Amino acid sequence: MPPVTTVPLVEGAIPPPAKKKRQKSASEKAKRREAAALVIPSLIPILILSVAPLLMGIALAFTDARLVRNPEYQFVGLDNFAKLAQNELFWSSFRIGLVWAFSVTLLQLVAAMGLALLLNANLKLQGLTRVLALIPWAMPPVVVAIMWRMIYSPNAGPLNAALGMVGLPSDINWLGDFSTALPAVIVVGVWAGMPQTTVTLLAGLQQIPEELNEAAAVDGANAWRRFFAVTWPSMRPIITSITSLNFIWNFNSFSLVYVMTEGGPGGKTMLPMLFTYLEAFKNRNIGYAAAMGLVLVVIVIFLLSFYLWSQFRLDADTQKKG
Repeated sequence: MPPVTTVPLVEGAIPPPAKKKRQKSASEKAKRREAAALVIPSLIPILILSVAPLLMGIALAFTDARLVRNPEYQFVGLDNFAKLAQNELFWSSFRIGLVWAFSVTLLQLVAAMGLALLLNANLKLQGLTRVLALIPWAMPPVVVAIMWRMIYSPNAGPLNAALGMVGLPSDINWLGDFSTALPAVIVVGVWAGMPQTTVTLLAGLQQIPEELNEAAAVDGANAWRRFFAVTWPSMRPIITSITSLNFIWNFNSFSLVYVMTEGGPGGKTMLPMLFTYLEAFKNRNIGYAAAMGLVLVVIVIFLLSFYLWSQFRLDADTQKKG
């Protein structure tokens, strides 16, 4: 058997590829271990505060648990979901929640876009206008709800007083009448959430190169034409994102409507989260309420998935045409 010969390494020579690959792999593993060591401490509270309650809620949805001292509950399988399928009040609150979420989200987008365009223009008193536009954002939802309850007051509210001064009916019970309660709280929802949408849209408007609008103006495009040809396409990704997030937030609204109407009159403003809260903490059916929450989460995820899928298809078609 011939002796095995080794080639001595020459100083400055390129190391063999296999050894370089092993060194690179060891370096990557060390970096991954270091990254994991930095991330794990922050993951622990997230798992404790978010994932654990979520899993407990899912587990409770399959029990007959009640919110009482020394609770004793049993596994009931799908009984809560079968009972929920026949609960007309729950599905009525779900329909009201959809009307509320779509209305508030759409009106917020339209109003916030107009306000963002105004703030983006070089107008006088721009700083003061921005401060006034952000005031609702600085107010807690409970304070907003109490303030608007006073505005809507049928006896001493400034809204009815203003209507009376111009000769219009001034005895409207805005939050107590079946026909006006939901529109009244929708107006408050739009007002309260508009600053956040405005700030997001304003940040997007300031990223559009001014040269695009100037070139469109030179070509003879008026303001509407420039908006739909330049501004809207440039803002479309931001609008898609903020619309999706606003829909989730608005569908999950609770405190604003709870303080203003507590779901009344006659359940006309009963949002799904409010109905679930009352079932859990007023009727003390915590297991049944957990089933309601689980169904709502699944439905919202489905609606958002369909919406985002349609947006991606639309964007793909636009790129093909472009």
